Amino acid sequence: MSISLLGGFDIVVGDEPVTVPVGSKRLLAFIALQYRAAVPRTLVAGSLWPEATEQGANTNLRSALSRLQDLGKQALNICPAEVRLAREAEVDLFRARSLAQRIIDSHVPAEEPDLNAAAVDQLSADLLPGWYDEWMLPEAEQWRQLRLHALEALTEAFIDTKEFAWAVTAAHAAVQADPLRESSQASLIRAHLAEDNRSEALYDFERYEQQLSDELGLRPTPRLRRLVSELQRSRPGGGSP
Repeated sequence: MSISLLGGFDIVVGDEPVTVPVGSKRLLAFIALQYRAAVPRTLVAGSLWPEATEQGANTNLRSALSRLQDLGKQALNICPAEVRLAREAEVDLFRARSLAQRIIDSHVPAEEPDLNAAAVDQLSADLLPGWYDEWMLPEAEQWRQLRLHALEALTEAFIDTKEFAWAVTAAHAAVQADPLRESSQASLIRAHLAEDNRSEALYDFERYEQQLSDELGLRPTPRLRRLVSELQRSRPGGGSP
């Protein structure tokens, strides 16, 4: 049984996708984010329906549980006082989180079998994009920060092992997640320079410089400008950045 929260919600039991009503989908996602923890039914109801009265929220919870089809109910252990994720259910967020933490904390070499383009894919998706429930926004931001750091670390590891295509792919994923984040832009520029693609490095820097000025009225830091200063001076009419 697999529950997907990255890139959107999905649940598969065996090889069979499970259709879940909207209210029940929010319930499953909330419980999946708690992973193995048992959650009091009152907390589930109050979190999912914060504007309802306590009685109304509990009624909504019972309704969401009853609308789950048999396959959907297999994802949960439902008790009178609490709800928890079924032991056999796997959640993609926690696999991806474990991968990201391993990349950041353990400095695993990029030669490891699972550190490749597939690893970049796991780290490239937002948590439940398009969902704006208060209970998931802190989780979404925490995941965004973790995966950005992991993608940047993965970029540097790929540069070290001369896997330049994967380095550029990982850096692009980080830039796409946060175009104004300078450390991600620096990773992308270093990946281009490592591959001797100087024009692409300069293009990406100047695009970022313009975007940063237009949106925030800021300039890139001296540290980032130094990465491309030699390229800028080498152009006809080039001077100090």
